[in-house]
Amino acid sequence: MIALHDEPLDLAAVHRYLASPHAGGEVVFTGTVRDHNEGHAVSHLEFEAYPEMALAQLHAIAEEIKSRWNVTKVALLHRVGRVGIGDVCVIVGVSAPHRADAFEGCRHGIDTLKRDVAIWKRETTPEGEFWLSNHP
Repeated sequence: MIALHDEPLDLAAVHRYLASPHAGGEVVFTGTVRDHNEGHAVSHLEFEAYPEMALAQLHAIAEEIKSRWNVTKVALLHRVGRVGIGDVCVIVGVSAPHRADAFEGCRHGIDTLKRDVAIWKRETTPEGEFWLSNHP
C-alpha cells in the first residue's frame, strides 16, 4: 500500500491492509501536524511532491524493507496539499511474523521517507511561510 493523497489518510484502511494470518505483529507510525516548530506558532503545513519520483522512491523503500526484514506487508502513505493542525500527514506501517522485524522495518521506513523522498514541506507561521528541509 503506497500512495500520495490530497485527502485525509485512512488509518483504519491501513490497519485492514496490514492484517494477515501470517503476521504476529503490526507497527504503525502516524505523523501529525503540530502547532509549533522551533519556538514559532504553526497554523498549517503544505506538502508538495514530485509524484512520479516520490512514488518510485516509496516503492523502493518498501522493497528495501522487505529485503532487510522478514515482513508480511508494508504501507507508506503521505499527504500532499494543505494539512491542518492535528491532521495525519504520514503513515508508515509494517506487519511481520515477529514484532522486532515490524518495529525495525517501520522505523527504517519513516526515517528513510523523511530523508530521501521527493516531498517538500512549507510551514505557515505568523512570521510568514518557510520551506523546511527533509530530516528524520
